[in-house]
Amino acid sequence: MNSVMTTVRSAADIVVAGDAAALAEAAAQRLIDRVSHDGRAAVCLTGGSSPQGLYRLLAEQPWRGKVPWDRVHWFIGDDRFVPQNHPLSNMGAARRVFLDRVGAPPANIHPIATEAQSPEDAAHRYKDELKTFYGAPRLDPARPLFDLVLMGLGSDGHTASLFPHSPALSETQHWALGIAKAGMEPFVPRVTLTFPALAATREMLFLVDNADKRAILRRVLAGEDLPAHHAYSHGALTWLIVRAAAPENEAGELK
Repeated sequence: MNSVMTTVRSAADIVVAGDAAALAEAAAQRLIDRVSHDGRAAVCLTGGSSPQGLYRLLAEQPWRGKVPWDRVHWFIGDDRFVPQNHPLSNMGAARRVFLDRVGAPPANIHPIATEAQSPEDAAHRYKDELKTFYGAPRLDPARPLFDLVLMGLGSDGHTASLFPHSPALSETQHWALGIAKAGMEPFVPRVTLTFPALAATREMLFLVDNADKRAILRRVLAGEDLPAHHAYSHGALTWLIVRAAAPENEAGELK
């Protein structure tokens, strides 16, 4: 590891990494721990800049050799309604940075159908794909859909494409939704998993890798009415953050 990490107990587990490189290594180890079991595994990826260090590690040795690529299925928590080869595509970025580079089986990569007629149609298709993979029409808290769900934090407190004041925040039945208008740039339509679908995991792992998120992270952890504060998990819920982003009360508890 590049730096010492300290776990601080809170409503969720908060793990403070010394820097972005240490955060990426810690995230890689958590991912490998979650998928290293018999049978197939499922990881729900996230977009933005925070997971890029993790994705780059997974494309390189020794981490690349630790992932059972033939057994792991890769989903995405949200995406922009653009083609996968578009610079704004979250799944497109994940494919370019690591999935295609390591030769992950195409059948194990599950992008949102952004070639559909509308975000709503794409959300419907993704819901059907998730239910087929899960093998049941309803989620059972005792049987996770995912082994690991990666989450990011927007400067406005959004996570996935669940923006402040959006009706999507209160959705309890649908697994995926079309979002006609994003709450912040880039202002393109989105498709997002809902809180119930994201919660169906053995671990939800938020990644916060730079000091620019310190102010909004403080507000989320303080319990402000922001989307990221309302995210929940039927399994573990972990915030993996760099020391420079840690609010004063968390940074002050580092040993």
